[in-house]
Amino acid sequence: MATALIILAAGQGTRMNSDLPKVLHPIAGAPMIVHAMASGAALEPERIVVVAGHGADAVERAVQAHDDGAIVVRQDEQLGTAHAVAQARAALDGFTGDVIVLYGDTPFIQPETLAAMAQARAAHDIVVLGFKAADPGRYGRLVMQGDTLDRIVEFKDASAEERAITLCNSGVLAADSATLFDLIDAVGNDNAAGEYYLTDVPELARARGLSATAVTCDEAETLGINTRAELARAEAAFQARARAAALEDGVTMQAPDTVFFARDTYLGRDAMIEPNVVFGPGVTVETGATIRAFSHLEGCHVSRGAIVGPYARLRPGAELSENTRVGNFVEIKNATLGEGAKVNHLSYIGDASVGEATNIGAGTVTCNYDGVFKHHTTIGARAFIGSDTMLIAPVTVGDEAMTASGSVITSNVPDGALALGRARQEIKPGFARRMFDRLKAAKARKQKEAE
Repeated sequence: MATALIILAAGQGTRMNSDLPKVLHPIAGAPMIVHAMASGAALEPERIVVVAGHGADAVERAVQAHDDGAIVVRQDEQLGTAHAVAQARAALDGFTGDVIVLYGDTPFIQPETLAAMAQARAAHDIVVLGFKAADPGRYGRLVMQGDTLDRIVEFKDASAEERAITLCNSGVLAADSATLFDLIDAVGNDNAAGEYYLTDVPELARARGLSATAVTCDEAETLGINTRAELARAEAAFQARARAAALEDGVTMQAPDTVFFARDTYLGRDAMIEPNVVFGPGVTVETGATIRAFSHLEGCHVSRGAIVGPYARLRPGAELSENTRVGNFVEIKNATLGEGAKVNHLSYIGDASVGEATNIGAGTVTCNYDGVFKHHTTIGARAFIGSDTMLIAPVTVGDEAMTASGSVITSNVPDGALALGRARQEIKPGFARRMFDRLKAAKARKQKEAE
């Protein structure tokens, strides 16, 4: 059965006290709506429709940066969740299959849960996702008769008996596309807010003789985010799960609570992660690599046997081959290090390729930016770059070549050659004492004049 997703993301999120649309606030380095899209992607949906409202242009950019095939529609006037779903009708024109309604501010629904909902759809017209709440509070309650969902009752409308129910409504719903939109057409707004609510759909379905049921999940999956405090709790919950999964998969972490993951961080078995490491988006660390303390990685690939840090920064486009070394206070950006290459101290390697077994001395900089354009530096295999070398890109240093410490390299260095690019040292005996004597005398005169 074909599947489509409708993800509701139109709310302003006033309790976030932010100019940023609520669904764009990040968790583990990605907007929370991306988490919702990623969960739904496990169903291989034929279409994804995001309903945007507040900050719609920014939401659309974020959605399509993650999946350029997703369709973003507008809910210019927020008149309730059923009204929001109705805005997706045109985008699903011609689609036949199941629709699952998700929420951009509920990022932790698991793919397995959505798969269970899709499976339940084979036997029921409407499937709602519920959860057993430790503290049901003011959640809507799912009123069940056996395995049949009779209706959803809001807390304020619930009787004392209904309020005692602990099975609560997450808001996530699945139905055949035609059935869903037909029922939404029947939803009214005769309520205190004058809004059209998706929660009316199961009762309308039952009134028409259609079947409805509920699938349950862990309460943690249904966490909705409305405040900065809830955002912080969501981040903490994600990190706790990611750390536990990494340990289970054979990653060693000396101080797991100090390591922070992005949504898509991948760590191979027997990787060693020391304390206070931060992974931004797009990082792969292969089996047996070591990331030492206080390092920051994003958009990079670290191969087997590589050692990174401490205090290293790998930026997007950094590609480290096997058994490379990137040491303290080194930054790598959009650069490839060949097998066994070493950049151990206080260096910047950007827009560059470094050959196998090459050694980059302390304080080396690839000067890649001329104020307008970026330029590439190529360093061959088994080369030796002396400490404090400035490589003025575009420039090439050949295989087994060498640069003298303190050199400024502005032209290509052939294979096996030594390049020196520094001024000749001069010694002037006694000059330093005479200069300091003059300066001290001048300072004494100024102090006397000031008295």
